[in-house]
Amino acid sequence: MEELEFTNRIDLTELHEGINTIKKEISKVIVGQKNMVNLLLTALLCEGHVLIEGVPGVAKTVTAKLLAKSLSIDYQRIQFTPDLMPSDVLGTSIFDLKKSEFEFKKGPIFSNLILIDEINRAPAKTQAALFEVMEEQQITIDGHQFSLDSPYMVVATQNPVDQEGTYRLPEAQLDRFLFKITVDYPNLMDEVEIINREHLATQPKLDFITASITKEQILAYQQLAKQVIVEPNLIKYIADIVVSTRSNSFLYLGASPRASIALLKASKAFAAINGRDFVTPEDIKQVAIPVLQHRVIVTPEREMEGITAAQIINDSIQSTEIPS
Repeated sequence: MEELEFTNRIDLTELHEGINTIKKEISKVIVGQKNMVNLLLTALLCEGHVLIEGVPGVAKTVTAKLLAKSLSIDYQRIQFTPDLMPSDVLGTSIFDLKKSEFEFKKGPIFSNLILIDEINRAPAKTQAALFEVMEEQQITIDGHQFSLDSPYMVVATQNPVDQEGTYRLPEAQLDRFLFKITVDYPNLMDEVEIINREHLATQPKLDFITASITKEQILAYQQLAKQVIVEPNLIKYIADIVVSTRSNSFLYLGASPRASIALLKASKAFAAINGRDFVTPEDIKQVAIPVLQHRVIVTPEREMEGITAAQIINDSIQSTEIPS
């Protein structure tokens, strides 16, 4: 079957080349995990935050560090622990004896890309410190507001919630993540390649990576992604998928309108990184599970049967009529 050719109405050449450059840099170290990389780049384009879940050792943290290393932006890593305090993340006011006044010392959250490692090992009060900054890109300390520079992105990793020493994240915080990416084990061929690369390595992994994309380029790419065209019937398709979660008998809690907006933004950015200035139903399908799976709650009965949110959402997508 002959492929259909099309001409973009928006010039995405520079964006597409930039995204491919980042992918090429990351692939110098990471084997496979193409879905995780694509979703991270999609989130970067639509100014979203990402939660990556998987067992230890599947390159969650390394991939986030590689993304940061391939971009010419400020980067901070915060290791979440049970004794971490909100001031350790946001910063604190310190009294300056020479000036006889309080001076605010910024915490590590003041950066462009923040990697929060093992986010679900910190208690609720520390989690709550992230609510404002993730939603509004600002923090309020002692009655003063501090805005954070763009681009701004939080990439958090977590171990599965049934592991020892983990806390379940509050629904309000989960809702602030654009994506929840579930990372599986690599297949056999990828595993062999990982071992071979490690065996032949002569220098640290991060030394292979070159920062190739500037802050200004990222901001320009984000503006281009916003211009991607979405037909009215696909807007309806997005709404149909999200609304169907609210009447699903397998779900105790359905997705909110924030999920619909997230699905729209993610679909546009996903189309852009694939070199198209228009959204297709396949784009929506590709991002629907990462957008929705952490925004719904499975009923206790179905959870005991081992049915996951991702399975329920996938069934819901398959039963939703695709617009012609």
